[in-house]
Parts: sequence; structure tokens; C-alpha cells
Amino acid sequence: MTQETLIQEINYLLFLAVLTVTLLSCAAYLVFFLSQKKPIRRWARFLLIGSWILQSGYIVTRYMTVGSTPITTYHEAVFFFAWATTSAYLSFRWRYTVRNFGTFVSMLVLGLLIGSSLASRDIIPLEPALQSLWLPVHAGISLIAYGFLGLAFCGGLMYLLQERELKSRKLGYFFSRLPSLEALDQLNSHCLAVGFAFLTLGMVTGIFWSKQAWGTYWRWNPKEVCSLIIWCIYLVQIHQRFTVGWRGRRGAQMIVGGFVVVLITLWLVIT
Repeated sequence: MTQETLIQEINYLLFLAVLTVTLLSCAAYLVFFLSQKKPIRRWARFLLIGSWILQSGYIVTRYMTVGSTPITTYHEAVFFFAWATTSAYLSFRWRYTVRNFGTFVSMLVLGLLIGSSLASRDIIPLEPALQSLWLPVHAGISLIAYGFLGLAFCGGLMYLLQERELKSRKLGYFFSRLPSLEALDQLNSHCLAVGFAFLTLGMVTGIFWSKQAWGTYWRWNPKEVCSLIIWCIYLVQIHQRFTVGWRGRRGAQMIVGGFVVVLITLWLVIT
């Protein structure tokens, strides 16, 4: 067995391990959500950290196999998206505690990994013009932005579930398990602001990369147009939230809708 073949085998096994550990983490978070037993939450968090370590290992071995930053195919981009979302959550969890936030985030991460597993894992050589240091900088920053926007999406869903239960005046299942509306709105504001900052930085680096690769800052190709649409959607959200005061239910709906657009455009552009 050659060294290249060995690395590919390790890479495949790591991918299977990532799916398994993430599934166990998600299951543990769901059990905790139902039972509210703290030891189960601790195990769920440890499993998610283990998943992040395995995800990082998969990206490293994929890099060794591909020979460039593994972020250009649908499989690679969605997997990196899952890694960025996990990283964003763990960095957020290190500083803040939001009740049962991990349950929703783990389901999003698992969904992204399943989406990645359904795509082809074939290696597609990069065009010479794209073989640049701008690739990991631009694509990495953009997907980290999507990771934080994914956290905002989870917070938006939690807000809408909690708000609906409060509005029904029948305080039941979700009321006792989800944070207050004020806490969720603050969570959404924080993740939206951080995500938009990275998104803007990703746009700027993409413009410089285009100049280096193609000799022009903007070419109006589908990827650039979709990136601009996503940036404008979140620019409107930032403006409406921090200047007009569109928070609460309306703000949560905008966050959820914006992230759905991100997922659709990611699928359309890369596939």
C-alpha cells in the first residue's frame, strides 16, 4: 500500500468517524433536551468536541490528498461549513451559556455532514488561475461567516418556537427548555454581527482574489452575484436590526429566511 493510498484510507475512516460521533452527540443532546439531566449534556458536549477534532483531522488529511485547501467541491465546502459551524459554537460556548442551544446546533451540524456525505468525494483539480493563497483566505473566511450565521439561524428558530408558545398562552414543552426571548434576541444580534463582519471580509478578499486571478475586480459570474445577494440580504438585516429596531419575531424570521437563501445559493453555485 502506497503512502497516498494509506492517507486516502485514513481520510475515509475519519469521515465515517465524524458522522458517527456527530450522530451520537446529536442523539445525546436530544436526550438531554427531553430529560434535562445534566450528565447527559456533559457527554453530548464532549462528543461534539470529539467531532470537531475528527473534523479537523479529516480536513488535514483531505488537504494531504488533494494538495490544496479542500474547499472547492460541494462535498468539501459543505464539510468545511459544518466544521466552521462547530468551531463557531464551541468558541461561543466557551464564553456564553445558552440553554439547550447545543441541541439545535448539533442538528444543524449533523444535517450539513449528511449533505456532505451524499455528494461525490472525487478530487477535482483546480484551474491554474485559482491556485492561490487567496483561496483558503477567501473561502475559509466566507464559510466561517456562514458558521456564525448558522448559529443565528438556530437562535432564530429557538426564538420563533418560544414566541409561539408564549403567544398561545399555554406554557408547556418549549417554555421550560428554551431561554427567554430577550436572551435569544441578544444571541441573534451577536451571531448576526460577527457573521456579517466575516461575510464582508470574505467579499473583500474575494474581490482581490478575482483581480489576481482574472485581472478584474468583478466579473458578474454566478458565484459573485450570489455572494452579493447574500451580503445585501444580511446588510438589510443589520441595518434594520441596529438602526430601525427590527428585533424580536420579525428579526428572527429575517435571520431564518436569510440562512435558507445561503443554503440554496450554496447548493446552486457549487453543484
